[in-house]
Amino acid sequence: MARVMVFLADGFEEIEGLTVVDLLRRAGSEVVTVSVMGRKEIRGSHEIQIQADELFEDMEFARGDVLVLPGGMPGTLHLGSHRGLGALLEKWNEMGERIAAICAAPSVLGDLGILEGKEAVCYPGFEDRLAGAHTSDRAVVTDGNVTTSRGLGTAIAFASELISLLHGEEKALEIEKSVIYTRP
Repeated sequence: MARVMVFLADGFEEIEGLTVVDLLRRAGSEVVTVSVMGRKEIRGSHEIQIQADELFEDMEFARGDVLVLPGGMPGTLHLGSHRGLGALLEKWNEMGERIAAICAAPSVLGDLGILEGKEAVCYPGFEDRLAGAHTSDRAVVTDGNVTTSRGLGTAIAFASELISLLHGEEKALEIEKSVIYTRP
């Protein structure tokens, strides 16, 4: 079973984070929401409160298939300032492990140098934070071990791309059909 860790911080974009959780669980992944705030209670960017499954400091990251960063403000800023998460992302990237970020969150990867030489996308206006990346306006891009996406409107496509990478294209199409999603 694929294991996915979605990192949450106060001010995260709820649709971007929870769409990934929902659709990947439907596909059969074990999805763990991880708070970087030192408490499990997280308040999204639109004042929706949720409870994370685990605290960053209590997690074992040796076993997993993908680390996911939802965007939103100031959630992206909290993710980017968390030293433990930054070190984890750098380590996973060095090992070639899968990393994914959507909306403003690809800027966290850019600031760490993870996007150097890769094609990547982000929320419009954050392109200058994708240091060394080749940017486009595609909805979702996977380049090597890194998947990036543009924002709330691309959240289903983003989750579907992760399902395809982890469970295969057939499973991604099955989940898309079950939620009445049609690819653009």
